[in-house]
Amino acid sequence: MEKFDVVIVGAGAAGLFCAGVAGQLGLRVLLLDHSPKVAEKIRISGGGRCNFTNRELNPRQPQQHYVGANPQFCRSALSRYQPADFIGLLQHHGVPFEEKHKGQLFCSRSAEDVIEVLLKECEAGGVQRWQPCGVREITCSDADPATRYQLATDRGAVGCRSLVIATGGLSIPKIGASDFGYRIAQQFGLRLVERQPGLVPLTFDGAAWAPYAELSGLALPVEIETGAKKTRISFHEDLLFTHRGLSGPAVLQISSYWREGQTIRVNLAPELDLAQQLLEAKGRSRKLIANELATLLPARLAEAWTRQSPDWQRPIAEASDKALNLLAERLARWELTPTGSEGYRKAEVTLGGIDTRELSSQTMESKQPGLYFIGEVADITGWLGGYNFQWAWASGHACAQALAADRQQAGPN
Repeated sequence: MEKFDVVIVGAGAAGLFCAGVAGQLGLRVLLLDHSPKVAEKIRISGGGRCNFTNRELNPRQPQQHYVGANPQFCRSALSRYQPADFIGLLQHHGVPFEEKHKGQLFCSRSAEDVIEVLLKECEAGGVQRWQPCGVREITCSDADPATRYQLATDRGAVGCRSLVIATGGLSIPKIGASDFGYRIAQQFGLRLVERQPGLVPLTFDGAAWAPYAELSGLALPVEIETGAKKTRISFHEDLLFTHRGLSGPAVLQISSYWREGQTIRVNLAPELDLAQQLLEAKGRSRKLIANELATLLPARLAEAWTRQSPDWQRPIAEASDKALNLLAERLARWELTPTGSEGYRKAEVTLGGIDTRELSSQTMESKQPGLYFIGEVADITGWLGGYNFQWAWASGHACAQALAADRQQAGPN
């Protein structure tokens, strides 16, 4: 049986980063994954250019950009490894990047640059990497602390003092997502928070959606919200119509807060006073309402909306003020109730996961000694815009630091 200080299961963002840091801190690290490729989520993220962090993250107030049963859990890790730290790492490796709106940072060339950096960091730390290599069984014994955990893998048996689970969630199964991390948590008696797709397009009843299905492909900036009073949350982002429902950044963001049975409210013209604009047009135009509305909103949207009432299918000069006000009101407060989502196949993340009450916010170690969980597998989910990758870097870094400190305290085997 080969022996390591730590075995990390999962060669995604969190696992790769944790392995590199731990290796460079002097630990003998084995990183393994059942997939032949590393970091597929990095590779496909941000349109292939990886939105790797966000400058607007405030580690002191993580609830601003993270959801979970206890968003404050991630405060410690995020405070100790901040966006500037990962930016510095990329600069050290000469990776060019650019900032888009709302603090989002992307690789200028390709997401492959981030993957290459992580692999170089692992190489610098002497990390051994086995891929593809599945884990068939994990057992635990206190007989020898140096091999507290034994793993039966496709490449033979290994033993380690510490075991890190960085296997992510259930989103995008076609690139290898699985419930492995949750099963390991359950094996050791750790609690889970219910999982569901996050950052995911929302769907609607086919018949009810029929008038809007023809708008598929149309995108526009909106204000979208859900919840009420203390639970109310809103976003100003772009919305995208699809054949089955709504997508785009606005909907992906709100999906992490929407719950089954709740309505969402959309202002399709958040920067305009539509009622005033339409009433002013009434006094100077003989055009159809749809044509006037098309000067303010996308023409396809204007046409689809005005077809909903005979009062809106006439020249604007002949329309009543009441009809125009109602049209403006409906566009500014479109209320609709999703029937579901596109599920894990299109979700960017998984909400829920390992209950953070089972983990140390300082080290990411669970109540099962020597067993750690980092990244998406834990019940911490960030907003769209680089926040989930920053959680991967921060939780991986916190874990690696703790592993090194534990190994030092243990002394020689």
